[in-house]
Amino acid sequence: MSQQQVSIQATNGICKAWVFTPEGKGPWPAVVFYMDGFGIRPAMKEMADHIAKQGYVVLLPDLYYRLGDYGPLDPKEVLKGDYRAVMGPMMASTDNHKAAEDSAEFLAYLESREDVAKGKVGTVGFCMGGGMALTVAGYYPDRVAAAASFHGGNLATELPTSPHLVVPKIKAEVYVAGADQDRGYPPEMAQRLEDALTKSGVRHRCEIYEGKLHGWMKPDMPVFDAEAAERGWRELFALYARALR
Repeated sequence: MSQQQVSIQATNGICKAWVFTPEGKGPWPAVVFYMDGFGIRPAMKEMADHIAKQGYVVLLPDLYYRLGDYGPLDPKEVLKGDYRAVMGPMMASTDNHKAAEDSAEFLAYLESREDVAKGKVGTVGFCMGGGMALTVAGYYPDRVAAAASFHGGNLATELPTSPHLVVPKIKAEVYVAGADQDRGYPPEMAQRLEDALTKSGVRHRCEIYEGKLHGWMKPDMPVFDAEAAERGWRELFALYARALR
């Protein structure tokens, strides 16, 4: 497995990103991985690498590039204190629309690589990145064939950056996994998102993982659930196999 750090000229400056590639000779389909609110750290790279091992070139951009240097953060330590004070300024430096605008350059970078198969790409996001992965599918419907959100919050709100507002533009197949104990994704929000997807004719599957908490997919979170995470990976790889292969 290969890992490479690159610099990409994004909307408001230079964005550091990491590229993970499978073993062997490509070209391979590409995936853009949208990080969670804790930012780039070993767990995000471990997860991106896990996707790459399935036969994809994975781009993991640092969406906090507007902030400058930070971290890496240890979620377990941050969550022991006032995590909002730590993460609030970081998360305020980006949003779904900013990430989508930045993604024009992310997609252009992937297209420039010889080891990336020509064609459509996949997106995936976790927590904060979940809404970004869906929004990007709406911004670039002719480029994104598969979009997945895991324990994403605020996916259908009154905010102008709410992902459900771009659903009518999505052409990708969508998978959304939420948790029944996630206050950022209550049942009424889940229903609002699913109604938007259904009304727009988007091929999709939305699931609620019972007994799980926000963040169960991430190995460095105190609520990490290995069995549920494996279920999530199976769903993601099945989605990509259908849409990107």
